[in-house]
Amino acid sequence: MSHASMSRAYLSLGSNLEPERHLAAALAALRGRYGKLVVSPTYRTAAVGFDGPDFLNLAVGLDTDEDPVALDAWLHALEDAQGRRRDLPRFSSRTLDVDLLLYADRVLKGPGHLELPRPELVTQAFVLKPMADIAPDLMHPTLGRTLAQLWAEFPQGPGAIPSIPTSPP
Repeated sequence: MSHASMSRAYLSLGSNLEPERHLAAALAALRGRYGKLVVSPTYRTAAVGFDGPDFLNLAVGLDTDEDPVALDAWLHALEDAQGRRRDLPRFSSRTLDVDLLLYADRVLKGPGHLELPRPELVTQAFVLKPMADIAPDLMHPTLGRTLAQLWAEFPQGPGAIPSIPTSPP
């Protein structure tokens, strides 16, 4: 595999059903497939859009030679392997939620729900803050600002999200 074909991808991982177990399993699976990961601190946030247990959220950076569609399909299968139910409302408790946020500087819409960069990156504190932790100088592909700048300008202010001390899975 030629190293030139590798691209850096960033993911958002979240869970509110046995989150420590499911996030640890997801990180183990990602390491098994992609090798070295960059992993953010973990943040605890209230469920958005429904009543449920708090979520634990983190961001991951990895290098892959898969295209975004293949990577996204593998992440979908990873969710399924962790017992993700797809017959429930979109906003409901879940064992594992993995979203592909960024893939190099690609801008892409579709197939399916795939969208790069993912809109939640700049609208949800629990997505943006862990990303700003691990890639502060990364330039957003369409906004022309770094993730650190976007977080500094986040509407609720940088105090919007409580970090929780967790041992990294």
